Amino acid sequence: MKEKIIEQIKIALGNLGIEAESILLEHPADMKMGDYSTNVAMMYAKKLTINPRELAEKIKTELENKIPEIEQIEVAGAGFINFYLNKSFFQNSTKEILDKKEAWGRNEILNGKKIMVEYTDPNPFKPFHIGHLMTNAIGESISRIIAFCGADVICANYQGDVGPHVAKAIYGLLKVGLPEENLSVTQKAQYIGRCYSDASTLYEESDIIKKEIDIINKKIYERSDEKINEVYDWGRSITLDAFEELYKILGTKFKYYFFESVMAPIGLEIVKNNPTIYEESNGAIVFHGEKYDPKLHTRVFINSAGLPTYETKELGLTKTKFEKENLDLSIVVTATEQTDYMRVVEKSISLIYPDTASKMKHITHGMMRFASGKMSSRKGNVVTGESLIRDSIEIVEEKVKDRDFSEIEKKEIAEKVGISALKYSILKSSLGSDIVYDFEKSISFEGDSGPYLQYTAVRAKSILKKAVDQGFDSLENNNLENKEITNLEKLLYRFPEVVSHSYENLEPHHIANFLTELASSFNSFYGNTIILNKDDFQTPYRLKLVSAFYQTMKNGLNLLGIETPDKM
Repeated sequence: MKEKIIEQIKIALGNLGIEAESILLEHPADMKMGDYSTNVAMMYAKKLTINPRELAEKIKTELENKIPEIEQIEVAGAGFINFYLNKSFFQNSTKEILDKKEAWGRNEILNGKKIMVEYTDPNPFKPFHIGHLMTNAIGESISRIIAFCGADVICANYQGDVGPHVAKAIYGLLKVGLPEENLSVTQKAQYIGRCYSDASTLYEESDIIKKEIDIINKKIYERSDEKINEVYDWGRSITLDAFEELYKILGTKFKYYFFESVMAPIGLEIVKNNPTIYEESNGAIVFHGEKYDPKLHTRVFINSAGLPTYETKELGLTKTKFEKENLDLSIVVTATEQTDYMRVVEKSISLIYPDTASKMKHITHGMMRFASGKMSSRKGNVVTGESLIRDSIEIVEEKVKDRDFSEIEKKEIAEKVGISALKYSILKSSLGSDIVYDFEKSISFEGDSGPYLQYTAVRAKSILKKAVDQGFDSLENNNLENKEITNLEKLLYRFPEVVSHSYENLEPHHIANFLTELASSFNSFYGNTIILNKDDFQTPYRLKLVSAFYQTMKNGLNLLGIETPDKM
């Protein structure tokens, strides 16, 4: 509908001698001001040297009876043109939702495109921290939105299985020994994380220990020490298995797992084959970014010990991605703090592989802070992404422990709701902004939260089930109609527009905010309407409207990577 109105406005302006370059058509903040509104008259009035309101009236005259779905066109204020859609449009929109079901909101913007989204990127031998959780939520949602727009999406995960952090963990494990064999994978991974943390402190405090760890780091690359190799292989396997348990809870599946150990030699070859781009400096090999762009800086690609840095591994990763898949676009999601680093790497890539560089996009997110200021988990440990996940699930478990559900149902609800609390808290804000996380607000079944959206969807589903149980589904459905259009209908039809807008900006928060507004509208509808009334001719339509709402919520939540529970 939006495109249809814009096209007719362009034709109207053309009839008035104006070639429109762009037309802004928006939804008014107040629904009483129409379903769409444009300021086009104020933008182009100068070209005709007339008053904007006068031009708006002329455009209105040109548009009269041109669009069957428009009930009324109104000129307001200094020259705004407001459009009111008719009842038939909304009733047909409800029918369209029910006909399309899981496909409701889909579009074909990216048909035929192959896009890789790389996200999460935790490092074996280290804890799964909050940044990984944030990157996972954002990357998962973006990959789903892109797929919903028709693209062939490939999800990838890049993990640092070599480097100083690994050497520190290995040093700690060699000193204190491996954990008891009867521990779970998660407990073993946490043990490795503590070894890494302790060794990191020693690395900063003792030059002797620093040299020992640096030697271990070199031996890991060379695979030259049998004992180190044994501990390395064990620790890598354990931590990767522990990550997989988290991916399962988070609802994430990857096609590719890229590793720094594999990317390093590929990157080294690229650097060594391009001596005019990567230059020697004090025994290291560097890239002087400022030579090509004053906003960039110099970064080391091979250190003085001859080992590749993150930058060199990134070169190998980029080359590998485009060799494995003929990509139209490669998207990487990281924290904002990696922006400058990525710009330097991308500039160096553009000098060697210009076509590849033009198909790369870097998306960044802010940091997470806690409303309470407390930076520890419920068990008193330093908070990590993993502890945040498990704490959130445990809190929901406590919340539903007295509900009349089976233990299996309680566990399933706790996981789905606990994860939604985290994901929504991350996704509701625009990318790049920092997030203030509040445990209590995040798990609330009322207000601005993921569980609130899930609870509202479940409420709608329970109404539909009750309708079947009480025989309402047998009512005559041939003449579906409603006396008046509610705000619920005035929001539902916008869902495809919101999906398109989220893709165009690669920002999931547009969907999250829309669903919150939609849930609020449904709850108002529910509170002010007797939905199940066999004596009311509107009941069949209202049930269809509830079903359309449920389908829209389910589709939208899925795009955020949030599952809709059957019960809550």
